[in-house]
Amino acid sequence: MAHQAGPVLETMRPDPMWDATAHAETVAALAAPDLHFHVWGADWCGDCRRQLPRFAAALAAAAVPPARLSIYTVTKGSDGTKAGPQVDAYGIELIPTVVIERDGVEVARVVEDAPRSLAAALADQL
Repeated sequence: MAHQAGPVLETMRPDPMWDATAHAETVAALAAPDLHFHVWGADWCGDCRRQLPRFAAALAAAAVPPARLSIYTVTKGSDGTKAGPQVDAYGIELIPTVVIERDGVEVARVVEDAPRSLAAALADQL
């Protein structure tokens, strides 16, 4: 199982309708064995509900092992600020946010939305 900080994030359940064969290049980029994925999201977030299931399907298609995936559940304060594990350390202000690291160094980041899917936008940066 992936490292999950906080309650289980339902939006990280893979979308069964996502077609990995149509996104072979994206899947190949995400499958690199030296990448670690950090995902911040929340089930109350509309953008997360829309985007994260497809991203989770891409990770599943890339056979990303749970040891290389950290999922952080974010809460929102009455003033709109985000709180949760590693939020301050990574400067998380909007969700979903996905950060990819290689050897502890950030190599890709997508915040809230992307012109393409989260997976494709991240693969483009790799």
